Amino acid sequence: MMPLAFADPGTELVIKRVGGRPEMKKHLEDLGFVTGGRVTIVSEMAGNLIVNVKETRIAVSKEMAQKILV
Repeated sequence: MMPLAFADPGTELVIKRVGGRPEMKKHLEDLGFVTGGRVTIVSEMAGNLIVNVKETRIAVSKEMAQKILV
């Protein structure tokens, strides 16, 4: 397992775990980052990511990307 922040753009990954404080974990799960879900990094800029999750593009901060393990 590794944080989403370290994954290569263009690779489809499976979310293994979502960590962080309960409020951050709930926020990420509400956005579609759930265990077993698939996510693809579209682009990365200064550590912040644009990802495809559940057929939607979402911007994720570097801090949040560290909490999503793939």
